[in-house]
Amino acid sequence: MTTKDGTTVPTSAPAPAPAPPRAHRPAPWVRTRLRAMPLAALLTAALALVTVFLAAAFPRIADRGADTALQEFTRGLGANVTNLEVTSEVIRDDNAANLDGVRKKLVEQIGQRLPLSSSGQVFGTRIKTERQMFNPEYTRFSEHAPGLNLFYLDGLADRVTLTSGTWPGPAPADGGPLPIVLSQKAAEAINIKLGDVIESGTDGPVTLRSTVVGFYQVNDPQDPSWETLGCPARACLGLKGLDAWYWTSGFVDGGSLSALARWGSSGQNFWRLPVDPGSLRVDQLDRTRGALGSYTAGPGLTSLIDTTLRADLHATSLMPDVLSRADARYQAAAPLGAVGPAGVAGIAVVVLCMAAALGTDRRTTEIRLLQARGGSRGGVLLRLIGEGSVTVVPAAVLGTTLALVLLPTPRWGSSVLLALAVTLLAVLAFPARAALLWSRPRAAGGWRRAIGELAVLVVTAAAVAEVRRRGVGHSGSGVDPLLVAAPLLLAISGGLLLARIEPVVVGWLAALAARGRGLVGFLGLVRAARDNSGRRRPSALPLLALLIAVTATGFGATVLDTVNHSRMRAARISAGGDVSVSVPIYATLPDDFTKAAGELPGVRAATGAWIEERATFIGGDRSTADAILVVVEPKAYAEIARTIGVGEYDPAKLADAPSGQDAPVPALFSRDLAQRLAGGAPQVRTPNGSQMTTSVAGIVAATPALPDPGKPFVVVPSGPATEHLPELKRATKVNKWFAVGDVDPDQVRALLMERGLGGRELSGIVKLVNDEATAAGKTSSGLPPGYVVHSSGEKLAELDADPVQRAAGRLFWYAGVAAAGFALLAVLLTLLRAAPDRTAVLARLRTMGLRPRQGLVLVIAEALPQTLAAAVGGGLVALAAVALLGGSLDLSALVGAPVGKTLAPALMPVLLPTAGLALVVCLGVVLETLVTGRRQIATELRAGERS
Repeated sequence: MTTKDGTTVPTSAPAPAPAPPRAHRPAPWVRTRLRAMPLAALLTAALALVTVFLAAAFPRIADRGADTALQEFTRGLGANVTNLEVTSEVIRDDNAANLDGVRKKLVEQIGQRLPLSSSGQVFGTRIKTERQMFNPEYTRFSEHAPGLNLFYLDGLADRVTLTSGTWPGPAPADGGPLPIVLSQKAAEAINIKLGDVIESGTDGPVTLRSTVVGFYQVNDPQDPSWETLGCPARACLGLKGLDAWYWTSGFVDGGSLSALARWGSSGQNFWRLPVDPGSLRVDQLDRTRGALGSYTAGPGLTSLIDTTLRADLHATSLMPDVLSRADARYQAAAPLGAVGPAGVAGIAVVVLCMAAALGTDRRTTEIRLLQARGGSRGGVLLRLIGEGSVTVVPAAVLGTTLALVLLPTPRWGSSVLLALAVTLLAVLAFPARAALLWSRPRAAGGWRRAIGELAVLVVTAAAVAEVRRRGVGHSGSGVDPLLVAAPLLLAISGGLLLARIEPVVVGWLAALAARGRGLVGFLGLVRAARDNSGRRRPSALPLLALLIAVTATGFGATVLDTVNHSRMRAARISAGGDVSVSVPIYATLPDDFTKAAGELPGVRAATGAWIEERATFIGGDRSTADAILVVVEPKAYAEIARTIGVGEYDPAKLADAPSGQDAPVPALFSRDLAQRLAGGAPQVRTPNGSQMTTSVAGIVAATPALPDPGKPFVVVPSGPATEHLPELKRATKVNKWFAVGDVDPDQVRALLMERGLGGRELSGIVKLVNDEATAAGKTSSGLPPGYVVHSSGEKLAELDADPVQRAAGRLFWYAGVAAAGFALLAVLLTLLRAAPDRTAVLARLRTMGLRPRQGLVLVIAEALPQTLAAAVGGGLVALAAVALLGGSLDLSALVGAPVGKTLAPALMPVLLPTAGLALVVCLGVVLETLVTGRRQIATELRAGERS
């Protein structure tokens, strides 16, 4: 730069412009909080994952169980029951091609509304009358000639293998013998030769003759296609008393349908279209029943007639009745199975609230600081919701996805809704708890708490009253949320009541402990009566969680224990004891058998009985009624009745009967005869005209000799009855034997084969039955028809395999395991919540000379009152729930047999989970103290060293 005088002044560099001030950018809330407490975030996500998974899984488990039970139930009934069978009369132009065309039309139309199985579809023609084979060289066991049924079956060559001869051709135009093929095994048994002309008599002017052109062997005798087609695989045995004869089925060509119709009153075409059991669903039962009803008697049948142009088309099916029975059983079992998951839902909600309370306790200082620095309630809560969403929502999505993938079922709506509800609760529980920090503190135990608890008590009383009025578990009851939640509501009411009582009782105990010389027990009891905020009433959530767990587990265990006992009792009642033997109406059991059977290993009490089903009861008012007369040995019969719990009575009332022809015979009468016993001595008359006067020794509801009598019965002792009934004097008559004890039914069957057939001409028939069973690929008992050995063990196995009760029982077990898991989690949360305050107290007391063993005693004394209160209270509430609700729960759907309302309080099923919970909590407290207590106490004591 040049001045006026010409001098040059150096120019300085321009000053740099000031930098713009940097805006303050606060750290991201969510990321900062998650980095600061990664373990807490991980545990929150794990809790959300487990809870949401269970919430989504339980509805799917119930749906899968219900669908599986329905499918197993219908599949177990056989293809003959699951078929929709369409029939029409044979017309002159019928042949195999015409029948196949009708089948295609039927499948196309019916398959649009019903899930038809692609396999097992069968069509053909049958005759309605069985014809005899009068050829003299054929095997006969009596005057009955062997029988022959004739059929046409489409696809016969695919189901059998031709062993000799040829396939049949069309019937001769001149009315000659009808060509047929027979089973090779049937031909060998009946002595039929290839080329034989079978003479079957006449039908009016028509001579019925057939010629055997080939023999075959069935590829699979268990193929459902053979159902309702007579006896195609072998020669079957027909029996009527001691008369026996063979009969079998033969098959003709598809071009012989018109000639086949001459063999019966008429020929009938049939199309069997099996409904696929594997595609049945409980939620579509009404639609499936409606479709079946439409095709059997409705617009669907009219549409089939119009499509096939057969005016006499008729459709029948046993499926509507089967589906109605299955639906009734499902409706009865569903509320019983939902009781367990309802308890799990209650304890899960409490655990989520406990987790929120734990988080609030740990972050109270932080939230108070934000409040003091001007943070608004809405702003802080939005940040807490965002923090919770980042932690909970991914875990919830993963839990829901796992439930949907691991438990596939077509229905997903209820699972997703429950998962969403649990997710919202998990996200909002902590912010809602934190929002209370902005509220003005209120005194504990105010009128709001009293009103809330009173409302819970009112709802509980209403639920219990409805359960007792309407009942649960009966046919058509369905799932009523109020009724299902009744045990849970009782547990909640018990927990609220216990939460008010427990601090007072513990305070009394602390006052008593204060009189002693030791301080550890007193200090522990004082701390048990206060929460870590120092208030008089501690939080009710831990107590409520443990009590709900004990109640739900105890109630479920009682139900399962009762189901097991009821199932065993039902099996014994069905068998008439642990084992029983029944014979045909024309047969009796010899003394040799009854004596030897009573000496079998394991028999504790056994008796033979004479049962006369055609007796007549004559009341004191001279009114008569059909009745069943049961003649038994009184002492053994009384022991059997006492063992199985049916028809129990004092044996002396029958055993001490007066002797003499004129003395009345003491008798036990069924309840439906009780009102006819007044006004005179009742009498019993047998079909032979014998009559005896009786006296009333007792009234019983049932008798082991007749599991399902169906009409009134009278039980009399064998000794006096023999003096009055000449038919019993002439020969000892026993047509039923039953016993209790650990008896092997196979030994009874072997003894019955050896000594129980009474020397009758049954050996040949027994051999035929065994040969027939072997040919059919089955295991034979070796007994002729009518001779049956019933076993309670075998009946119990049958009841255990019932799919409906297994599905409901599994829900109870799953719910019990889940409740136990949440109970452990509740214990853990309780320990974590109390850990900082307990550690500080122990650290201070350690500086005052408290020994480690005394510290452990202090911790146990602090935790034990609440644990014992929850265990004992939960056990009492479980017993109360069973006592209040048990008389209204019909467990027949779970047992698999009619048992009625048999649920009653039982000590052991409740005692086991109660003791287990108390033990687990105490062990958890001890382990937590031993593992983490020492390190935390040392940290607490060194807290000032870093300052």
